[in-house]
Amino acid sequence: MTVVPVVFLLGMGVAIGAYMGYRYLRGERNSQTLAGVHLLLGAGGLELLVMLLRGAPSGETLPRHAMGSTVALIVAGALATGLFVPIIAKSRPGIIGGSLAVHAAIGTIGFALLLFWAWGAIG
Repeated sequence: MTVVPVVFLLGMGVAIGAYMGYRYLRGERNSQTLAGVHLLLGAGGLELLVMLLRGAPSGETLPRHAMGSTVALIVAGALATGLFVPIIAKSRPGIIGGSLAVHAAIGTIGFALLLFWAWGAIG
C-alpha cells in the first residue's frame, strides 16, 4: 500500500468540505448525507494513514519520519474539531462560524502537510 490512497481519500474529503463551506457561506443548508460522506472520508483517510505508519496487514510500512506522525495528529485534530461543531451548534449557535473556520484551517494545514510529506515519500 502506498500513500496514494490516503491522499485520494483525504483529498476527496477536502473537496467535499470545501463545497460544504461554500454552501455554508452562501447561507444554504448542507445535507446530512454529504456531511456523513465527508466524515467517513476523513476517518477512512486517517485510518489508512495510521495503518501505513504502524504497519499494514501486508507488512508494508512507510519509512518512520516525524512528519508522518505530525500529519496524523493534525488530521486527527481536524476530525475532532469537525465532530465538535454539531455539539457546539446546539448550545451556542452564535459561534458556529468560528468553530467551522477552526475545523477548516486545521484540515487545510493537515492536508497541505500530507501533500508535502507524500511528495517526499513517493519521490
